[in-house]
Amino acid sequence: MIARLRGVVLEKDAESAVIDVQGVGYLVNFSTLALGKLPPEGQAVDVRVRTVVREDAFDLFGFLTRAEEEVFLLLNGVSRVGPRMAMGVLSGMEVPELVAALSRGEVARLAKIHGVGKKTAERLVLELKDKMKNVHLEAVSRGTTAPVAQSEGAQSDLVSALLNLGYKPPQAEKAAELAITRLGADASFQTLFREALKSLRAGA
Repeated sequence: MIARLRGVVLEKDAESAVIDVQGVGYLVNFSTLALGKLPPEGQAVDVRVRTVVREDAFDLFGFLTRAEEEVFLLLNGVSRVGPRMAMGVLSGMEVPELVAALSRGEVARLAKIHGVGKKTAERLVLELKDKMKNVHLEAVSRGTTAPVAQSEGAQSDLVSALLNLGYKPPQAEKAAELAITRLGADASFQTLFREALKSLRAGA
């Protein structure tokens, strides 16, 4: 079972990256937030990995921190939450914020994450609320109480993520600004990122 990869980022798209390890390219699925923090293509990277084997698939899921991996495993253990949905939840909030939201039972906030909804959010809280205290957060001080990044911070994060995907600064800045104008700075990073990509692909 693959647990860690150290190599070079070959390619990146909206949901995954190919990491070259001594000539072998591994397709690794990441959360949207983690993808935005990966180094640019051609640069070295060291990531934690979980291998999920099914009858019809052999998937790798990547993480930049121990806490992110721990939360993924807890999410994946919730009834009717598979690895891809778990990764989608991680795409909706930074790990410290997600841990805080689950610990406090913030169903309404969790339900706003793309693909979650109220029933799944209630199930996540019911099954995980008491388990969050065991997660090893590397950076609790990064603001677990702030609901969502304000406009300036949200735009900066979006631009950084788009630059890492290979877009030019003017393109990234325009797309980020357009996404925030359309959806508002209180939208989740994942939703804003998808909107920015949509406008870039449409040539806006």
